Amino acid sequence: MNKTLWCAALISGIASAATAHEITVDNCGEPMVFETQPERLVVHDMNMTDMAFALDLQDKIVGLTGITGWYKTSPKFDTLRGDIPELAPKYPTVENLVAVEPDLFFAGWYYGMRPGGDVTPDTLAPFGIKTMILTESCVHLDKDRPEASMDLLFTDVLRLGKVMHVEDKAEELVSGWKEELSAIETQTADLPKPRVFLLDGPADAPFTAGKFAIPDAMIAAAGGENVTHDMDTSWGRSSWEAVAASNPEFLVLLDYQTGNGAADTFKFLQDHPVMSQTDAVKNERWIGLRYEELTPGPANIEAISKMAKAMHPSLN
Repeated sequence: MNKTLWCAALISGIASAATAHEITVDNCGEPMVFETQPERLVVHDMNMTDMAFALDLQDKIVGLTGITGWYKTSPKFDTLRGDIPELAPKYPTVENLVAVEPDLFFAGWYYGMRPGGDVTPDTLAPFGIKTMILTESCVHLDKDRPEASMDLLFTDVLRLGKVMHVEDKAEELVSGWKEELSAIETQTADLPKPRVFLLDGPADAPFTAGKFAIPDAMIAAAGGENVTHDMDTSWGRSSWEAVAASNPEFLVLLDYQTGNGAADTFKFLQDHPVMSQTDAVKNERWIGLRYEELTPGPANIEAISKMAKAMHPSLN
């Protein structure tokens, strides 16, 4: 082989090796390519942080955002977090993120970013920061999305595991979760499916989960039917009249662990002129679940089990 051909073959071999190490994952329908493993990760919100902790990525996380401004953390969460700093208690600024020089930001639309806001994939890209978008939130910019399923959790954990080179750990987690869900669904398969309404706190108009939010899939997995399934959104507002007309038999109340939490929300419903007449309120059938249990994250699986047992007393 002459020198020119040898050099060409060598360059081709180097290029092929580099390409072989590239990782591509779906990001709201668009390919996101990583030529090298991210070494500096910032994560927004409790649920996405729980995903990263479940994958033992603490040594790669240089900052968290959107934790203490809204939520009360658990001792377990605090132990897992260790000395990872919180860069912003609620939504971060570009400056918050750039200051710690991350190469990946894991967030979502209305989970740390707003369409047209200061922090978006487009505003972070010039600083060399890629943005992995929470799949549940993609519907805010792309209405042609499938209805919610538990794949919203599974896919994001597998994506994060692939990008961070802990694929085996991610696959092990997802496999175990699928086994747990299968067992729950087997137990509830022949039981009546109660009509279920989820409420995110007292308000003039109820903020709840539509067909694209993961609680819709969680309620189905627990053996119930979401009365706001026909809402063509992920999280959004309905009306009290519409909810009361569906006469829910069971309530899932988001518990922010402030004041009396979900108990205060249930008291609000007991005093409400139309909701007080529903079967769920009259029979006091409800469960309080934390934010991270009702947004895509590892806590979803135990939350489904809790819901199933609360909806179907025969399982206890």
